[in-house]
Amino acid sequence: MNGHMGAWHGTALLVGAVLGPGMLVLPHLAAASAGPASVLAWAGMLALSVPVALTFAALGTRYPGGGGVAAVVGLAFGRRAAAVTGWWFYGAVPIGTVAGALVGGQYVEACLGLDATLAACLILAAAFAANAAGLRTSGRLQIGFVALLVALLATAVISAAPHADPANFTPFAPYGLAGVAGAAGVLMFAFVGWEAASHLSGEFAGRNGLLRATAATLVVIGLLYAGVSVTSVGVLGADMSAVPLTGMLELGLGPVARPVTGVVAVLLTFGAVNTYLAGAARLGAALAADGALPRWFARGGAPGQTPYRSLGLVLALSVPVLVWAVDLDVLMRATSACLAAVTSAGVAAAVRMLPAGRHRVTAIVGTGMSLLGLAFCGAYLLVPAVLGAVALAATGLNPRRSYKIGL
Repeated sequence: MNGHMGAWHGTALLVGAVLGPGMLVLPHLAAASAGPASVLAWAGMLALSVPVALTFAALGTRYPGGGGVAAVVGLAFGRRAAAVTGWWFYGAVPIGTVAGALVGGQYVEACLGLDATLAACLILAAAFAANAAGLRTSGRLQIGFVALLVALLATAVISAAPHADPANFTPFAPYGLAGVAGAAGVLMFAFVGWEAASHLSGEFAGRNGLLRATAATLVVIGLLYAGVSVTSVGVLGADMSAVPLTGMLELGLGPVARPVTGVVAVLLTFGAVNTYLAGAARLGAALAADGALPRWFARGGAPGQTPYRSLGLVLALSVPVLVWAVDLDVLMRATSACLAAVTSAGVAAAVRMLPAGRHRVTAIVGTGMSLLGLAFCGAYLLVPAVLGAVALAATGLNPRRSYKIGL
């Protein structure tokens, strides 16, 4: 490896890939499904993350700069599997970006008084305009957004924890194991992104830098998620509002927390939506170049260019999602199902790509746990199933052979 990235810089980028603005609402959605027992779902998903994260780190170390999950899946299982994996991610973006914008919109409405849907539309419009103008968030700015979100979550936990009431944990499991499984399904939204390790692998200065960064990220994510899940229920109860971070910060810091949280939520959601749109536009151009989308959408995919046609397709797909979006929980579960499918395909590919030994054993464990997490998505697996069928149909009409699709 000839990279220059240190473990701390890599840790910041990996934390940013896994930790997103969905954390602003997931404590509420998980508690609505499982009651106080939602903490079990958080713990289970953290356990799932360990073998998955270590598998992608091992894969990235062995195949630095491998082109992303879809490329690795293509090498392991063939071009059609790569196209399906690419479509799972590409199809998740219109749903997930609308969900992210609505997260910001809910906080704006609760904290600043502006209508949530209008605020979401403004966030989406600003992100699409920024991408059309060729504006990208720099690496430093992305790290800044990550630091801001980490600081927000940590402050909420530390300031609110003294107000926790053990009575809020009873009854502990009002919806039984089915409720815990339902909470795990929506929480998949917060536990995908480990595949980013395969993108960053070539940037590290030393061979073990990626593994160290992954281990550090697991510790950071574990502490934050455990703190937020337990404290939100302990302080606000299972019937917490749709904007739990605002409630926690108000208890700890007073009324000044409300407007500050609203502004921070806008910044965080805009940053995440802008980044995902940029990645999706380039992915769409790559899919078109490889025959998984009509060739017309490949224009603008070269370095330094803006893939306007692919970006326009994402916009066209996002509009009906926004118009028909009636439930943030549904959007996040549909997104989770697609991204969980991407993760499962990646770790399954690692089983074939990694040599025999402890890394392959870890990949086998990660595959089993990922498939279990995928099962928790339930009926929402219909979304990646439909996207997979579309991908197979598209590649059948365009018999090209290429494994360059990257996520």
